[in-house]
Amino acid sequence: MRILNFGSLNIDKVYKVPHFVRPGETISSLGYQCFPGGKGLNQSVAAAKAGHMVCHAGTIGADGSFLEEVLSAGGVDTRYVRKTEGITGHALIQVSEAGENSIILFPGSNYENDQDYIDEVLSKFSQGDILMLQNEVSNPDYLLQKGKEKGMRIMLNPSPMDDFLRQADLSGVTWLMLNETEGKEMTGEEAPGRILDWLLRCYPNLQVILTLGGDGAVYRSKDEEISQPCYPAEVVDTTAAGDTFTGYFVAAMVEGKSAQEALRLAACAAAITVSKEGASVSIPQRSVVEDRM
Repeated sequence: MRILNFGSLNIDKVYKVPHFVRPGETISSLGYQCFPGGKGLNQSVAAAKAGHMVCHAGTIGADGSFLEEVLSAGGVDTRYVRKTEGITGHALIQVSEAGENSIILFPGSNYENDQDYIDEVLSKFSQGDILMLQNEVSNPDYLLQKGKEKGMRIMLNPSPMDDFLRQADLSGVTWLMLNETEGKEMTGEEAPGRILDWLLRCYPNLQVILTLGGDGAVYRSKDEEISQPCYPAEVVDTTAAGDTFTGYFVAAMVEGKSAQEALRLAACAAAITVSKEGASVSIPQRSVVEDRM
């Protein structure tokens, strides 16, 4: 099976701060760096570094050519990446001294993915292929619909959460990868167990991976539930932790690994990612992850 990630491509502008800016406050940054990013780009690079060919589709503006170069250097197939004359999507990221992050997104060219472009790309893929989606590009409803119609196996990361996702039909989704905050916003529940109960009650065939920060992650399907603890790590920057987890999990599924094996591999990769600065540049190669494991 093939992996297609129809995802965001962003320029990440990262500011190191003593603490997140509070309302009405002005603070000086302790440092500044510019990285390639976007949940889509990060997840594609993660799946590729995990050892699998990933095709990325998405739109960059005139200022985003280096993002395509980053994808290619990471082992990602970029033949479906489209260029326009607009402004590339970008993110303003605050990273506190504790390693936590706060992000403002400007979608830019990520919202220039029209239905004709989507149809053109999806025509190259078929039933059983994997479609990775986040909520940082235009026409997510159309992508979900067309992926379901083609019989693709969909991995959805419902981030950032909005009204569309709260009302979306997830019946075509195979895997739902979300964190506690997203789970609460989607279901109205706070306890992890109740979030999982709600999702499986609405979508009995769904496989849910709920990430719990320092408490690891929980996987649940109609057949099994698995808890995966975190690997120890010195936290420097959590920006791409979830994306690394997602990409490695999908890669493990392509290999035919069990959910438990996939969770273990993904958790170890994410632990390595948070110990380094940056987003895609902090994602480890498979050999590094296996050595750690």
